[in-house]
Amino acid sequence: MLDNSNISSLLSGCRKNDRNSQKELYYLLRGFAMKICYRYTNAMEECEEIVNEGFVKLFKNVHQFDETRQEDTLLSLKGWFKRILINTCIDHYRKSNSSVNGHVLTNHESETIADQGETGIDMLSYKEIIEAIRLLSPAYRAVFNLFVIEGLSHEEISQTLGISVGASKSNLSKARDNLRKLLQNKNIIKAYVSPP
Repeated sequence: MLDNSNISSLLSGCRKNDRNSQKELYYLLRGFAMKICYRYTNAMEECEEIVNEGFVKLFKNVHQFDETRQEDTLLSLKGWFKRILINTCIDHYRKSNSSVNGHVLTNHESETIADQGETGIDMLSYKEIIEAIRLLSPAYRAVFNLFVIEGLSHEEISQTLGISVGASKSNLSKARDNLRKLLQNKNIIKAYVSPP
């Protein structure tokens, strides 16, 4: 495991456009980046594209990262990079889903649906839950990830995605309903397949 001085050395190299430092930092953070972007995408190829775009932004803006903000430089770097990755995912979502086929992002009906604030389903693995999230439509998946996983408010999601607060609440409610159905079906299938 790398300590603060090793991370600082890598960052210093990246600020000087040293390819070896960039490569080492890429391999250090690649798995972390893939896990974040995987939640927002439909395909591994799309995920890798977003991750690579995130790394380009990291290397371009590495001079803005303040190593002294926290005692643990790697933890601080991951937090800073996570924000870059999420913003990159949002940008990608906006580009590819400005008009989502079959899923209207805003309409009068969706403005009146309230968010019921339900909880998650117990006894499922992280991988099963992430796979189910990835099956949601892009609009539902984006709002679900931003609200449930990233902790943004509906007002922040509204500003970030360029949709109304009502549409954000509606998409979250529908995402939760769809996710619950997907996960319940998975458990029913498991029950029939698993030996007693």
